[in-house]
Amino acid sequence: MPSQFFGLNIAYSGLTASNAALNTTSNNIANVETKGYSRQNAQQAAANALRVFTTYGCAGAGVDVIAIERVRNHFYDVKYWDNNANTGEYNMKQYYMKQVEDYFNDDSTIEGFKTIFDNMMTAFGEVAKQSGSDTTKAQFIGYASNLTQYFNSMSANMSQVQKDVNQEIKLKVDEINSLAAEIATLNKQINVIEIDGKAKANELRDQRETLIDQLSAIVSVKVIETPVYDTYNPERLTGANRYLVQIAGGQTLVDTNEYNALDCVARKSEEKVNQSDIDGLYDVYWVANKLTGELADEFNLYNASLGGELSGLVQMRDGNNGENFQGIVKEIGNTTVEVETENGTKEQKTYKTVTVAVTADYLKDINKCTLSDSGGKINLGNQIFYYNDWEFKCTTDAQGKEVYTYTFTIDESINNAKVTESRRNKEATIGQNVNYQGIPYYMQQMNEWVRTFAEKFNDILAEGFDLYGNNGNNLFAGNKETDPSQYLFEDGFDDGTIAMKDDSYYRLTAKNFSILNAMFDDPDLLATKVDGAAGVDEYGNVEKLIKMINDKSEVSFRGASTSEFLTCILSDIALNANNANNFYGNFNNVGKAIDNQRLSISGVDTDEEAVNLVKYQNAYTLASKMIQTLTEVYDRLILETGV
Repeated sequence: MPSQFFGLNIAYSGLTASNAALNTTSNNIANVETKGYSRQNAQQAAANALRVFTTYGCAGAGVDVIAIERVRNHFYDVKYWDNNANTGEYNMKQYYMKQVEDYFNDDSTIEGFKTIFDNMMTAFGEVAKQSGSDTTKAQFIGYASNLTQYFNSMSANMSQVQKDVNQEIKLKVDEINSLAAEIATLNKQINVIEIDGKAKANELRDQRETLIDQLSAIVSVKVIETPVYDTYNPERLTGANRYLVQIAGGQTLVDTNEYNALDCVARKSEEKVNQSDIDGLYDVYWVANKLTGELADEFNLYNASLGGELSGLVQMRDGNNGENFQGIVKEIGNTTVEVETENGTKEQKTYKTVTVAVTADYLKDINKCTLSDSGGKINLGNQIFYYNDWEFKCTTDAQGKEVYTYTFTIDESINNAKVTESRRNKEATIGQNVNYQGIPYYMQQMNEWVRTFAEKFNDILAEGFDLYGNNGNNLFAGNKETDPSQYLFEDGFDDGTIAMKDDSYYRLTAKNFSILNAMFDDPDLLATKVDGAAGVDEYGNVEKLIKMINDKSEVSFRGASTSEFLTCILSDIALNANNANNFYGNFNNVGKAIDNQRLSISGVDTDEEAVNLVKYQNAYTLASKMIQTLTEVYDRLILETGV
């Protein structure tokens, strides 16, 4: 049987419940502009009824506030994170493709390839009119020098973009580490608060999900939260939760209170992938020990599930249009070469050789070659080896079919494994197949053009004669980095072989493209004549060169004449830039729509909170009125009935 004061307890529970609801409403209103805040709601339930052993059996005991819960839908969080990764990826592509597009621009404000090339051809036309004039030839050489400087400048610009992207990759990795550390700290704090199974760390959970929002823009994320059960009583929940954050397709970044860090390691010169890559490109590794910095396995930057800004940056930095080196190991052998020791003496050293047969068209043309000229890493049957030299060869088999091979020299002393016969018939690859037209792709396109154009131009000059009746010299050369001399491309392809260190057109790149120094000193060395005995005004070789430049049947670049280089490149850039803009716009709009859906559930609506304020105020007033009424009842009962 309840006491005479049972009603007072019931009214008091209503008073405290309304007060809790009012406080929750106040908190919502205070955080209406707080980013990431989730609207909270005081969850109420009828208190356990009291058995009174009367005909009606039980009497209601009032109300309990069982929890103050966030109003949030995890489904929309997952959708937002997935879309955010796509938005981040195309945001990076959009930003850097705009830079590339600006560099290749050719209009009234920027003197680009077409303008420079047309000026060179106009000057060459003057040479045809006055082939015996030093002035016209000097002017032409000057305009040709402008062309080489254009490619030098473009190479420097592309290198700078690659450097910027590479540095931003490191910044993003550092940001991942920072976010992971914060999430792990929040996990610990949340579990400390929620360990009794009653309290909810709502604000801390909001902070954690805001961090996941930021992380999802950098790399794709997956979050798994599971309750922790008592080890000794598997049916009892402890109140704590295990919170896993996985990135890049399932790799664990955060596991409750612990997180795995990442570290960037700059590639050494002998680890360069592409000939025109800048030094010090970063590879990313998991950290085995955060105190000592000891590294564990490499983090796969080329994972199809990478996602986010990191994916966009990697594709821009390493995108090769899917044209990395790949072939099949056909032979394993040995070679002995003379090397210089540290004390300056020479000695014979034996290396392993690996001959790889290739079939891709882009690997059959040395002018398209992107292999490093300082050695690198080659993957032979899923085992990494370091090579310090390579040789390209074209032979003919018994059926008269051309066979293209690359032979790599492997120094086993710096490798962790031996090159055995078991590697025969295994796949050999260098670098990654990154199916995007990033900086390496545009570098390769420029290198291919300057090699193709310079080789054909120089070949025709070599067939002609200069003003002195001597055989023609090259116009185009390549500057060496280590000394003031130049590459003269004297090692031909007559025997079907070109080695990495040969003075071949492989050595010519957009970076070192230049004019033969002797041409500046004496323009009369320009071979304008086809007949060495003819007079100074004979210009047959000039006609041949002009025809070669304008006729794609003579020499071509991607099926077009060499003068259409910019058209070919700009078509790639325009397509990539347009795709990046469109995809970014689409994903950004979808992200805003999802966020609006999310906010419609978890966001604070001031109108709704105003209604709640009135509702809970009325409930509080009524509970107070109930207490006042019961007070009057007790006053009459106690003072006037003499109970």
